[in-house]
Amino acid sequence: MMRTISAFALGALFAVGLVVSGMTRPNNVVAFLDITGAWDPRLAVVMVGAIATYLPIYLWVRRRSSPVLAPAFQWPSKSVIDLQLLGGSAAFGVGWGLSGFCPGPALVAVAAGAPSALWFVVGFGGGMVLFEAWKARPAAVPRITQTSLVDG
Repeated sequence: MMRTISAFALGALFAVGLVVSGMTRPNNVVAFLDITGAWDPRLAVVMVGAIATYLPIYLWVRRRSSPVLAPAFQWPSKSVIDLQLLGGSAAFGVGWGLSGFCPGPALVAVAAGAPSALWFVVGFGGGMVLFEAWKARPAAVPRITQTSLVDG
């Protein structure tokens, strides 16, 4: 029960931070990405503030032997840069640049009743479903061709 309350409280705090910083408004994000036009540095300030807040806590937590509300830490195990990571990063960046939303702020904006965010959430949810279906597909069955019959 404490894990659920903690997750809800931290999620609510994150949502409030997104609203206060203006990051649920796509025009702010697009203005940050417009480096050749009317560039708006507010998102950079938000990012620096988030890193300055998170980094000391992260370093402290990494020294702990176990988390407070879970049996074990769940650190990422994969450390290679592969095509899946690059493709996902590119898709995320293009979607972020075109829509002005990333998943967290989009969910907060949906809760606030923004129709454009709803379309984004439907789109990224559909993309997640399609990716999981593609990932779960059976391995390709080798086709029998005339040359494979001749070769052996």
